[in-house]
Amino acid sequence: MKQKLLALALTLGLSLSLAACSGGSGGAATPAPAGATPDSQQAAGSDKAYVQEKGTLVVGITDFAPMDYRDGNGDWIGFDADMAKAFAAELGVEVEFIEITWGNKAMELETKAIDVVWNGMTLDDEVRSLMGTSDPYCLNGQVVVLPASKAADYQTVDSLSGLNFAVENESAGAKQLDALGLSYVAKVTQADALMEVAAGASDACVIDLLMAGAMIGEGTSYPDLTYTVQLNSEEYGVGFRVGSDLVEVFNTFWKQAYDAGTVMTTATAYGVQESIIEK
Repeated sequence: MKQKLLALALTLGLSLSLAACSGGSGGAATPAPAGATPDSQQAAGSDKAYVQEKGTLVVGITDFAPMDYRDGNGDWIGFDADMAKAFAAELGVEVEFIEITWGNKAMELETKAIDVVWNGMTLDDEVRSLMGTSDPYCLNGQVVVLPASKAADYQTVDSLSGLNFAVENESAGAKQLDALGLSYVAKVTQADALMEVAAGASDACVIDLLMAGAMIGEGTSYPDLTYTVQLNSEEYGVGFRVGSDLVEVFNTFWKQAYDAGTVMTTATAYGVQESIIEK
């Protein structure tokens, strides 16, 4: 009899212990953190939710026509700028443009000073290792720009040795010059590099082909400059934080905007329609 009573007591004790430790329907649920809601808990770690909650998409850019530049009123326009405005509208937020130092773009993203790098950014292994990147949307290349009066003498890569170059610091153009072992002075922006050549401070510069098409030659800001050698071929993409869910959101947005004709209409307005990648 004593053994039966002891066994019964042990059984009851074990049952109570399991009930106290379990999260079953009969037990109390673990309380959520103060102020948390089911939606906010589900959205934890979502860049899209972060941007929508603060109400702004902060876009990191440089002065780079025809992608991002100011109009006569001081407002940011350009192919990338206009498409960034459309993307922000799709997210239901306002757009804010911030000029960044190009070499700090990954750090600006990581520290959340900006939410996206959208500025004719060349997709290469380094960029892909530091950011979450979109599908490529535009073709480009790095070209050598110099005075038209000297162009005939510099039509090949081999002919470029001995020239003093200006180039945007840590840009795709700078990487091309590094690979060729050519010396250069590093400038803050591509526009600064162009001004160096126009002023005669540098013999030549390396800039994006799309910028050259918009900024040099007859009828442009630099009618006496031209480009000769194209050093490479490359693709543009948009950069987000590593692991950001905005990458997929952007790719979906871009495909829909392309299908609707918005991409090509905007590209045509800025003269870059021939460089757009078909979707």
